[in-house]
Order: sequence, then C-alpha cells, then structure tokens
Amino acid sequence: MRIVYFGTPDFAVESLDAIMQSRHEVAAVVTVPDRQAGRGQKVVFSPVKQYALDHNLHLHQPERLRDPQFLEQLASYRADMFVVVAFRMLPEAVWNMPEHGTFNLHASLLPRYRGAAPINHAIINGDSVTGVTTFLLNHQIDEGQILLQAETPIRPDDNAGTVHDRLAAMGRDLVVETLDGIADGTLTPHPQEGTPTAAPKIFKDDCFIRFDQPAQKVVDFIRGLSPYPAALLTLVNPQGEEVLFKIFDAVAVPDPSGVQKTLVCDEKKVLKIGVTDGFIQILSLQMSGKRKNSIEDFLRGNRLTGWKLK
Repeated sequence: MRIVYFGTPDFAVESLDAIMQSRHEVAAVVTVPDRQAGRGQKVVFSPVKQYALDHNLHLHQPERLRDPQFLEQLASYRADMFVVVAFRMLPEAVWNMPEHGTFNLHASLLPRYRGAAPINHAIINGDSVTGVTTFLLNHQIDEGQILLQAETPIRPDDNAGTVHDRLAAMGRDLVVETLDGIADGTLTPHPQEGTPTAAPKIFKDDCFIRFDQPAQKVVDFIRGLSPYPAALLTLVNPQGEEVLFKIFDAVAVPDPSGVQKTLVCDEKKVLKIGVTDGFIQILSLQMSGKRKNSIEDFLRGNRLTGWKLK
C-alpha cells in the first residue's frame, strides 16, 4: 500500500514509525504549519514534522486543506490510502481521494468517546477499560465504519499520560494490521454498534476541581487531566490573594469526619481537602510560577497556615 500520512503530536509519531518499518510505503507526510511558542516566540515543529525531516520524507504543511495546489500535490502521489492519526478534520475532497479511502486511528473503543479528548474523558468517568479503533472517515466526525479495535484495562494507578503512552504503542500495531488487512483483502468494515458517548475538547475552565463530589470521583478527575492539561484549584492566602495550583496526583481518603471544602494541612507531608464522603489527599502539585513538587517537598518550603479554598 502506498500511503500519505496525516498527523501532528507524539501520539502520531508511533504509528508513522510503524508504517515506515512495515511492507507499506509512506509517499508523503502532512502535518500542521509551524507555530511560535514560549517567551522568545521560537518556531516549533510538530513531532511528526521532525520525524519526517529526520527520515527525508516528502512533507506538506498546508494552511488550508482545500487549497487547489495542495489537492493537486496530494493527487500526484497516487496513494492507495490516506492514514490519519491525531490531526484535524479532513474535507471530503481529501479523505475521498485515494482508491481505498482514508482511515483514522482513534484513542477509544468507538462509538464511546467520539471527540477530541477520549483518553481524558474515559479516566474522568471512571472507566475500567479503553482502547484504540481504526475506522473509515466519512462526513461525520468519528462515526465511520470500524476496521479494527484493540482494548486495554485502565488501572487504578493510571493517569492520562500513562494511558496515552500505552494506546500510542497499541495504535502503531493496529495501524499496520489495518493496512495489511486492506492490502490483502481480508478486512471487512462494519458499522459502529452501541451507545455513542462524547469526548469534547477540554478547556481551562473545565479543569477546575469540584469538591461537592465523592472522593473517588475527584481523584478520577485529577487522574484524567494528569499530566496535561492538569486539574486546577485556587487557594486564597492570608493576605486575600488568590493563587492557582495544578494538581497532578491524589488519593481518596474515606473519613466520615471530613467537612466539604475544608483544607487540612499538617505543614509536614499531608495536604487534604474535604469532599462529600471524606477527603482527597494531594500527592503532587505545582503552584503558579513554580516547579512541580511532591507534597512533601512543597510543604518543606511553603507554609499553608491560614490558607483556604476559594
């Protein structure tokens, strides 16, 4: 199979590398335009672009996917199939171009968690299993016919980062298996079955912790946003100043004496916040403008006497 590959982040590099090591051919790579980031506004390449440059692959970074010149370039590769992993929505003029169409690798067991943040939402919702799906693109986002799926448990000590890495490794195998099946004529697409759920993009305002919930629900929320974009809470110091914290790791502490939204700190190694059925005990955090710390290291250098939840 002759492939044009569409992708952007680290998650997509795994599958691109797998195709490069398979019997299939990567004719070209498409990724996002370069962007500027940081205080110095340094130009940043996407991980997929860096991989393409390192392996001397034909590379395209179109501003507009419907640009006639870009479409002409795509057509010139005469690809058998396009493969999409963590890119963006493609117009029909692109996904319908190859003889065998276009398939996408999605980080959930479709039809569960259609949308931009499937890993985060699966953990936030306390799911015990997730996986990866390859499916054919059509006019609706994440609703095309399924090609293959593979699943993995979500362990109690998992967070979005560990599940991301595991699914990226699983996805590289599934992408090649999908290409092999299509090339050999042994793979039959089938409609998605079951009740769809949504996994919309997560914005900063969605990341603030709510303490009017059971402890495990709060812990799952923190796990589902760790390490990125990270769960947030605001504390108020004795001077009345609001300070933002990122919370990366916490455990549930059942305790009938817990009082909702009460901050308990022994100034040595324990920081707890009351919820509806006890406490959550924070294990690692980052104060705005500071480095990430374990709670022990943080409390060695910071006193929270007189601080309270906003």
